[in-house]
Amino acid sequence: MIRHAKPIRLAAAALCAAGLLAACATGMGMGAKPMGFFITSNGPGKGGDLGGLTGADAWCQALAASAGGGSRTWHAYLSTTASGSTPAVNARDRIGAGPWYNAKGVMVASSVADLHSPNAKLGKDTSLNEKGEVISGFGDPVNRHDILTGSRPDGTVAVPEAGKDTTCGNWTKSDGGSAIVGHHDGKGTNPDPVANASWNSSHGTRGCSVDQLKMSGSAGLLYCFATN
Repeated sequence: MIRHAKPIRLAAAALCAAGLLAACATGMGMGAKPMGFFITSNGPGKGGDLGGLTGADAWCQALAASAGGGSRTWHAYLSTTASGSTPAVNARDRIGAGPWYNAKGVMVASSVADLHSPNAKLGKDTSLNEKGEVISGFGDPVNRHDILTGSRPDGTVAVPEAGKDTTCGNWTKSDGGSAIVGHHDGKGTNPDPVANASWNSSHGTRGCSVDQLKMSGSAGLLYCFATN
């Protein structure tokens, strides 16, 4: 997992430098409240291989910095399964305590419990990218509503059945495997109405490559949260 992190950190550093001017213009989010939540406008470009949690966090940090939020610590909302002596990681345990506001200054959740409750204000109009833009979803010409999480609805890791995968090999696979995704717009074709509307746990992908993710409406995007 560590071997993948360095290239992504380098790409993230380049992104920070490229976004410096934009950061000066936008400040800490576009609204009255500092941005503490966003969906990445793009992914690192390697499908489900994010360089593990370290690489994913670096990607969130770089995009936040490009929008003026680099003074905060950012983590990707991702779970990982246990591997050998390494314990599982739950997405809900690594994102801070809240509250979290989007780039327009709208509060999407006041706490971890609120985030994982029906009261959470997550949806296509509020789950914006770091630039304050809407992410295209189900019914749009390009569907990018499948957001990588590897999680169950309560934010804990989606433990796979024997021989199965729910986290693209703990975010190191760019082919084969699978990952649990959520629908940021609460829409899709999942016959289970609860799962179909879930922002963090709707279904598994058809694989972990860029093309395999596209097949189910994913562009390898992530949820990012400020932990402080």
